[in-house]
Amino acid sequence: MAKTAFNKKRTLFTNTLDLELRKKLVKCYVWSIALYGAETWTLRAVDQKHLESFEMWCWRRMDKIIWTDHVRNEDVLLRVKKQRNILHEIRIRKANWIGHILRRNCLLQRVIGGKIQRGIQVTEDKEEDVGNYWMTLRKGEDTLI
Repeated sequence: MAKTAFNKKRTLFTNTLDLELRKKLVKCYVWSIALYGAETWTLRAVDQKHLESFEMWCWRRMDKIIWTDHVRNEDVLLRVKKQRNILHEIRIRKANWIGHILRRNCLLQRVIGGKIQRGIQVTEDKEEDVGNYWMTLRKGEDTLI
């Protein structure tokens, strides 16, 4: 679906507009479709590989590089002055979603806060652990998705 969106706006992404503007257009029009609902995805290694491939496909099409040119991915990223960040974007979205759920879900807050008397007693340290994990997700330090 996201490739279809890219191909519909292909002339806009591959014309003589400024590189920074074209990158913003790709992120706005294509990535918003590709990453719709990404905060709830469970990504396997093969899914991560497909997402990275899609990201490189977008940058290659934007820079008018065809597959017979045999240009390495690192060279393409240098040309468009970007780093691979589609997986990092997903991590950020997941971290924001987790934060939203933690703020809004009263029962979950009570469980994490240790205010539920039955069952396993949750201490205040657990709340700090969740907060620290959430912050490492926001910074992109967590390698697991």
